[in-house]
Formats: sequence, C-alpha cells, structure tokens
Amino acid sequence: MGNSKSGALSKEILEELQLNTKFTEEELCAWYQSFLKECPSGRITRQEFESIYSKFFPDSDPKAYAQHVFRSFDANSDGTLDFKEYVIALHMTTAGKPTQKLEWAFSLYDVDGNGAISKNEVLEIVMAIFKMIKPEDVKHLPDDENTPEKRAEKIWTFFGKKDDDKLTEEEFIEGTLANKEILRLIQFEPQKVKERIKEKKQ
Repeated sequence: MGNSKSGALSKEILEELQLNTKFTEEELCAWYQSFLKECPSGRITRQEFESIYSKFFPDSDPKAYAQHVFRSFDANSDGTLDFKEYVIALHMTTAGKPTQKLEWAFSLYDVDGNGAISKNEVLEIVMAIFKMIKPEDVKHLPDDENTPEKRAEKIWTFFGKKDDDKLTEEEFIEGTLANKEILRLIQFEPQKVKERIKEKKQ
C-alpha cells in the first residue's frame, strides 16, 4: 500500500502492466512520475479526471462524457482511479485490439453495469457525446443523426432491436465489428467531423 506514494513503481504492477499492455518499462515509469506530480496521493478522483479531460476539449462540455468514461475505468468502483486503472484505460482507448476497445465501449454504454445495454443507456451516452460536439459541427451531421435521439434510434435500428429489447456484450461486439457505421456512430471523434467539414469546403 505504501508504494503508491513512493517515487518507484512496484515490480508486480510494472510486470502486470507490461503483460497486459503494449507499453514499455520506460514509458510506464515516466508516466508514473508525471502521474504522481498531478496526483501526489497516487489516485485520481472523478473531479480531477473531469478536469484533465476538459483540457482536451476546451471548446465543449465534456463533463457528462468524462463521468461515464471514469465510471467505465473505475474497476473496483471506489470513486478513484489508481495508476494501474489509469494505464489500462489509456491502453484500451488508444492501443488496444478492436475487440478490447469494444469491450470497453460496452462497459461505457452499460450505464447501470447490469451486463446488458438498453436503448435509454445508448441515448444517455449519445447525449453526453453531443455535448462535446460544437453546435456548428452538429449542423454538418446527416439529418438522420443530427440529434441524440436520432443517433440513438439509428444505432438501435442497426442492431435490429425493438425499443424495449436489451443488447448483450456479445451482440454489441459482433454487431459493431460487422458494421462500420455502428462503430462510427458510437464513437466520439471530433477530428473526423472537422476533416469532413474541410472536405465540404474545398
């Protein structure tokens, strides 16, 4: 336990992270030092996480989305992220295999953590995503996905589900891997929106 405040990363955690992620020992140790600078207690609270997240999206309101992301990474549900949870979060969202990323996406959309996704849960996450899209960018979205309700409806229709149906993790992963449109709709990629707008202007 005392290890979290010391300047060195424990051998056990280092070995476990190297095994479960693609990151090198050098990368992990450097991140650990910067992690401790930001969070001397060795843990990130939800508020600190929201603050870090908002720096990435200065022109929007990422608070709701950040809360969901935090929840999906807080593996032991103690209201904080330790270094291990933080690195696994980084790995899953950046370097993970497609199925790993989709396992994480499923946990993001499974708001109540009951192992299945409802249409309302899809809408809740999509609403959080829309808060991060600038109003002028929303204007450039297709008519059938330019509101959270329309986008949630489109996702649910792609999965072939009725309004009160539930979506299992297996169905979610298989359906998304089989349909690039679903993948595009469930993600938040502001850069892609910007690139499309640039293309339209040319």
